[in-house]
Amino acid sequence: MANNFPITQAIRFLRQKKVEFEPYLFEYLEKGGAKHSAEILGVEEHSVIKTLVFETNERKPLIVLQHGDLQVSEKNLARYLNVKSVSTAKADKAQKLTGYLFGGTSPFGTKKQMPIYVEKSIFNLDKIY
Repeated sequence: MANNFPITQAIRFLRQKKVEFEPYLFEYLEKGGAKHSAEILGVEEHSVIKTLVFETNERKPLIVLQHGDLQVSEKNLARYLNVKSVSTAKADKAQKLTGYLFGGTSPFGTKKQMPIYVEKSIFNLDKIY
């Protein structure tokens, strides 16, 4: 790994778990990160995985991993979790929970441990970004 990459909590976590990964460094965008990442990497947006922070109506946080070109239905997610409602966490709350900038969140090495839900078709990808 080149020395010019910042060592984030995600990198520390992956190294500790001995997970093989390749770091990429590019300009942070607050919105449209998955599409921007796909363009820079020269891959389909479907292979770029978004890390989204949600809260239930009881203020219990959770993470959802979704394809970059797809959306999460809050209604269906709430139904799946058997809760009244689910909403996207506000940027400042998501940053407090994860330690990452909103729009640049990783599911690895978050400040607070939270349940992580993954769109099952992600596991069918040969490689994820």
